[in-house]
Amino acid sequence: RGKRYSLAILLLVIILAKLSGENTPTGISEWAKLRKIELQNFFNYSREIKPGHNTIRRTMSENLEDDDLQQHTRQYLHQTYGGQQSILVVIDGKTLRGTIPKGETQGVHLLAAYLPEEGTVLLQVEVGKKDNEIVAAPKLLSQLDLKGRVVSGDAMFAQRDISVQVLAQGGDYMWMVKGNQPTLQEDVERFFTTPRQAPGWHPPQMPQETAQSVDKDHGRVEIRRITVIPDEENYIQWPGIRQVFQLERQVFNPKKGTKTIELFYGITSMMARPGCATLLLDWTRLHWGIENGLHRRRDVTLSEDATRMSSTHQARVLATLHNFIIAIAQCMGFDNLAHARRVFQAKLD
Repeated sequence: RGKRYSLAILLLVIILAKLSGENTPTGISEWAKLRKIELQNFFNYSREIKPGHNTIRRTMSENLEDDDLQQHTRQYLHQTYGGQQSILVVIDGKTLRGTIPKGETQGVHLLAAYLPEEGTVLLQVEVGKKDNEIVAAPKLLSQLDLKGRVVSGDAMFAQRDISVQVLAQGGDYMWMVKGNQPTLQEDVERFFTTPRQAPGWHPPQMPQETAQSVDKDHGRVEIRRITVIPDEENYIQWPGIRQVFQLERQVFNPKKGTKTIELFYGITSMMARPGCATLLLDWTRLHWGIENGLHRRRDVTLSEDATRMSSTHQARVLATLHNFIIAIAQCMGFDNLAHARRVFQAKLD
């Protein structure tokens, strides 16, 4: 009764329009109307496909269930392109700024489990307004298969209970350490502090492994050097800890003549073995890559933060669609999402 399009058709129109560069319901609607005959033939549909912007908005705010959408998009990516077997899983949160009411500071906040090597979000959950990411993390992790995987997170997630949960689910953890855990940070830093020496007495060298990478980009030279030391004597009282590491990041700008040095510390439950330092160095880089690989693409390229939304449901659905668009573009071989959208805009099929 009055139904013009199936939900599947509307969802595909939204995805194709977003892949082609449209970010708003009005833009998606106009995109479809300009291609109404082409879409009709493409989908072998009985009538012209030209949904109005209110139909597009209503589809995202009322007709799509986020949990089902996450499951089906993830399943489609796996069945079509395989993957989703990466070892490293990065957990990180993001607030959708377009959902923050005027005069307030809180909006919809989502915590995601992300595979940086594949550009795929395994799952995302909403963080309650009275909660924080520490509370949401156990719920997120409990729905993931962590066997044989390494969960990475910033200093916020360096919590004993979360560490125990990761280990209990068959995984390992790699946490950055900062001042929110002052005792833990002090204990880790002590591994990398040269002890005082007395005449005739020399402390033995602690077993350690190092790795280094050098990158040149935009006129800058970035050197990353990691030092990994096993905690063989269980000096640090932390669930499952096996190694600590120090990451030194040096950035040179020859044109400006500037140099910056930063030190970061972390812990991991991974067992010490040859090549572990190189692996941890790669993973720390991927860990921070979620900002450019996921959050920045959603904010800037897909204009997520600029999209005003009063519906929490619509915000979650939009974020899931954006996650899917980022993942499918990477699966198709595009490293640059903006370039991918221009290609899709030029050729629908």
